[in-house]
Amino acid sequence: MSVIDWSVLVLALVGIMAYGLIRSRGNRSMDDYLLAGRSLPWYHVGLSVMATQASAVTFLSAPGQGFTDGMRFVQFYFGLPLAMVVLSVTFVPIFHKLKIYTAYEYLETRFDARVRTLTAGLFLLQRGLSTGLSIYAPAIILSTILGWNIYWTNLLMGGMVLIYTVTGGTKAISYTHLQQMAVVTFAMGLAGYLTVKMLPESVSFMDALHVAGKAGRMNLIDLKFDPASRYNLWSGLIGGFFLQLSYFGTDQSQVGRYLTGQSIGQSRLGLLMNGLLKVPMQFLILLVGVLVFVFYQYNPSPTFFNKQETDRLKQSKYAPAYQLAEIKHQNLIVQRQRAVTDMQVALQSDNEAGQDAAGLILRETDQALSVIKTDVTKLIQKNNPSADINDVNYIFLRFVLDYLPHGLIGLLIAVIFSASMGSIASAYNSLASTTVVDIYKRLINSDSDDKHYLNVSRWATVGWGIFCIVVAQFANRLGSMIEAVNILGSLFYGVILGVFVVAFYVKSIGGRATFWAAIIAEVLVVISWYLNLTAFLWLNAIGCLLVVGIAWVLQKIASR
Repeated sequence: MSVIDWSVLVLALVGIMAYGLIRSRGNRSMDDYLLAGRSLPWYHVGLSVMATQASAVTFLSAPGQGFTDGMRFVQFYFGLPLAMVVLSVTFVPIFHKLKIYTAYEYLETRFDARVRTLTAGLFLLQRGLSTGLSIYAPAIILSTILGWNIYWTNLLMGGMVLIYTVTGGTKAISYTHLQQMAVVTFAMGLAGYLTVKMLPESVSFMDALHVAGKAGRMNLIDLKFDPASRYNLWSGLIGGFFLQLSYFGTDQSQVGRYLTGQSIGQSRLGLLMNGLLKVPMQFLILLVGVLVFVFYQYNPSPTFFNKQETDRLKQSKYAPAYQLAEIKHQNLIVQRQRAVTDMQVALQSDNEAGQDAAGLILRETDQALSVIKTDVTKLIQKNNPSADINDVNYIFLRFVLDYLPHGLIGLLIAVIFSASMGSIASAYNSLASTTVVDIYKRLINSDSDDKHYLNVSRWATVGWGIFCIVVAQFANRLGSMIEAVNILGSLFYGVILGVFVVAFYVKSIGGRATFWAAIIAEVLVVISWYLNLTAFLWLNAIGCLLVVGIAWVLQKIASR
């Protein structure tokens, strides 16, 4: 990175943090620290909800997901708008009227302390682990760019956000989210525009989309009902609906965002704003990855995008084998460039047979390049057994560093950092609020004053920050970060949602039946995932339905 890149990066991050801290002065109570005094307007709520979900994983891994797998990942979000409507009608009014700090307080009112503690515990485990992944994702950037040790980089990233969160509280998080979303939208849009501009002059935006389609990257909708398929219309609408309903309705990192709203109406508008904007935003981020794929059809692409590992390989005893793989790779690149040129000619002459023939060659070349990449990955593993061998998280970063102009490089790195700061800060805050309200204040010390609980909230934030940083140290073997985060969520969210569904809609079921149903369902969900019985999105629906069904049966048995 150049001096101008570092200047843009530092100015963007310092500006965002300073603005948030200045606007958040005056945290004098636990209500101010955890919920911003319940004083924020709808657009604050909506952008804060979006920024909390749009972590560094979104902007680092999602373009790589689009590059390798096409647009089908966007189907993951198809259930989100419907989930926002359900939440606005049911969850939001109940949470606001009860004046609660966390979603889990309601469960004691409906059931008992045991159900509340179990559900809060499941959330704390899931969110603590997920936040570790969110720390690791941007740490990849610094370690790759500067050659820093990834473990020290995790410590730096997690520690920097921890200081910011402990100091500013929820109001600082919300105000910084406004600037983060503005920077993100501008930078990602500019990156997509410049990617198209760097294509050959004869290739238009529509030509690029046609090339991507013939190469199998515009697979936006898959109507086939297949429980084993991770991303199709049905897994998105059904499994995605349950995941989003649980995430936004029962995950304190999101519940805490819309509980800051001035009123029920303001919180509802914020959630509906998220429902309207999230799918188009994710579509555009994936499209940037697809456009990068098209760019590499006309330009040489690396054999492996993690440059740090290939540089090590060149200096190792496996260098001759790697050089042979590079020669094969370059020969296929030439073949691919000829095919894409033929594709362009066929598109301009409206020759469908020529388009299909060129598309077939592109797909075959793609498969052959994947085989070579697999061979290089094995060499990297032999040379460095602890290497991060999943390339998805490095694709967009490598493209940015190699081809985008200075200044924009710094801005895009700032995007990833600021997104990381927002999501991690929200997670730290939610972990602290759940620990203090649902565990400490409920089970350990219920008679202290507000100043004491404010101080405990700050210390709980520190404790969870340390835990998440430790988790980040072990995150480098989990593959695509964006998939890893969602798989982890799917192991817990369905069961948590099931508890809330019983609480809201099945009044005849009591606390004892719900408690044991949640434990049994969680065990069954983990077993289903371990045995790979179905794609992970379906675990959300399965977990929810298992809790409701098992709780109903147990209640019937107990009432006999």
